[in-house]
Amino acid sequence: MAVWIVAAVALLLALAALGAVRRASRKLEALTQSYWELRYDYTRLRSQLASLDPAAAAASPPEPQPQSSVSFVPLSSIRKKDQ
Repeated sequence: MAVWIVAAVALLLALAALGAVRRASRKLEALTQSYWELRYDYTRLRSQLASLDPAAAAASPPEPQPQSSVSFVPLSSIRKKDQ
């Protein structure tokens, strides 16, 4: 009898977890959709602003590129030299 109770509780927990995952999936899908809509609107508005005043768009400083502190190091330069 105890085995059936444990199995029923496990089934209920599995169904509850499945419901939670589905809700989280729907929220993630909505957030992803909102992100891409916002990104599209931002790009569209930025291009409209640039077309209204091309001199101001050319005078604005470009966005800074992130500087990487790590550069390419060939493996041969860090390999121990044979003596």
